[in-house]
Amino acid sequence: MAFRTGVAERDEWCYSPAVGVGPLRFGTTVDEVVEAAEMLGRTEVSDCARDHAIFTPTWKVVVHRRGVAPSPPAVTACVSQAVGLFCVAADAVHGPQVTYDGLPLVGRDLSELETT
Repeated sequence: MAFRTGVAERDEWCYSPAVGVGPLRFGTTVDEVVEAAEMLGRTEVSDCARDHAIFTPTWKVVVHRRGVAPSPPAVTACVSQAVGLFCVAADAVHGPQVTYDGLPLVGRDLSELETT
């Protein structure tokens, strides 16, 4: 997966289905997610509320851009004890630019992303 700084000083991450987003790999532990995310900036880990006993412990990892304090979250990831990393949400303004197969996933007309 590509990981480079774009012309607008934003990182560019590629999404790969069933693999991951940028340096974050689906299925990895919370410690591995924090280690990979620290290349973007400062991370904060918090427990997610367990409303139902059937769910395993789950953590939210919030990443803030390096050098901007305080800064809004650039990336939010969810990690469960049972399956590891299962969700990555990049902020459209403050987060990395995410592409899939060369197409930017944010800031595009939906019709440009629809397949026929």
